[in-house]
Amino acid sequence: MEMRGKVSSGLGRAHMFMAQQHYQEQFKAILGVTAWPGTLNLEVEGDSLVSYSALRELVGIGNATISTEMAEVVAAVDVSFLEPLRIVGFEREGRSFGGATAFVANLRLADGEYSAPCAILIPDLTRHTDVVEVIAAAFLREEFNLQDGDEMVISTA
Repeated sequence: MEMRGKVSSGLGRAHMFMAQQHYQEQFKAILGVTAWPGTLNLEVEGDSLVSYSALRELVGIGNATISTEMAEVVAAVDVSFLEPLRIVGFEREGRSFGGATAFVANLRLADGEYSAPCAILIPDLTRHTDVVEVIAAAFLREEFNLQDGDEMVISTA
């Protein structure tokens, strides 16, 4: 599965979660290394939004904001070949850190010039319905010299 998206700035809060040792141990099992303590956000639309919505459905996160027609299109997308990898949440000092699901992927510039291994991360609790959150060992904005609006392609492994 391949999705195209445009780099967008997030709320700047992912590092608070990504830096947690409990998560990092699980990210290492998925990526082979610890993850940069942050995410790269890619806004998706069109066919890429349909594909992302199918991933969300696969992991049991509803798409309440999509139309009935789009829900039918999403349901027709075959994601059965993808392996969802569970990130288990935890509680620390009375604060809850929720779970997520990850999919191994590869990220590249839209022109195909350079790529990096990564994972799509779908938190159990998120407001993002059209934003793919990407994790990787590297600080992806720096690695790819990215600015908001740059187009990227993410392919699931």
